[in-house]
Amino acid sequence: MLSSSRHALVIGNSDGIGLHSTRRLLDRGWRVTGVSRRASPVVDAAYRHHVLDVCDRGYVEKLRAILGQKAVDTCIYCAGIGGPVDPQDLRSDVHVFEVNLMGALRTAEAIVPAMVAAGRGHFVVLSSQADALVVARAPSYAASKAGLSSYFEGLGLALRPYGVAVSNLRLGFVDTKMARASVRPFMYTLDQAVDVVESVLCKRPLRLTRPLSTALLVRLLAWLGRWRVFFTRGPISPRA
Repeated sequence: MLSSSRHALVIGNSDGIGLHSTRRLLDRGWRVTGVSRRASPVVDAAYRHHVLDVCDRGYVEKLRAILGQKAVDTCIYCAGIGGPVDPQDLRSDVHVFEVNLMGALRTAEAIVPAMVAAGRGHFVVLSSQADALVVARAPSYAASKAGLSSYFEGLGLALRPYGVAVSNLRLGFVDTKMARASVRPFMYTLDQAVDVVESVLCKRPLRLTRPLSTALLVRLLAWLGRWRVFFTRGPISPRA
């Protein structure tokens, strides 16, 4: 059971894991501040919602203004997007990096200094087991999650002496709108995913990977991907 009367900030919580995590925290007696691009369906006396895009100009200053001078006990960064690459227009790939990686860094920029000053706090990022893969169909998703995992695990080590915890949660397929693949092995329900989030909030591991069955499959796919990259030479059909 999570401690009651604590304050959580959930980024990207208008649907999916963020929305269900918000509801779970409220059920546990937390005060929750939600931030997302859209309005929230949550109505609760202990909940406050703010419509704000992590890519907005001035996001850091706006988030600081929302929170004031006090450090939140926990921040869960759930914002994430992905999609197939369009070789003729890479703007959508740039946007994926802006949301998945830079949005998380900007959130950390806004709130981690207050956590350090208070000597407490917990920053949780929702990454993906895709961070271990080279993916031709959606390279921006896998690569942005790889950057997310690498940076925040390093930041977690750096913040340990200051009393601030960082957790990198690497999930497999979860039954949300992001799970678009035709084959989704070992897929978690939203309740299962939020059970894992709750476990992370209690135990504060630097890295947690679930489910382990998916992790074994990812290791095989990562090995095959490395060999594919190693042996690939030039374009399939060079143009004249």
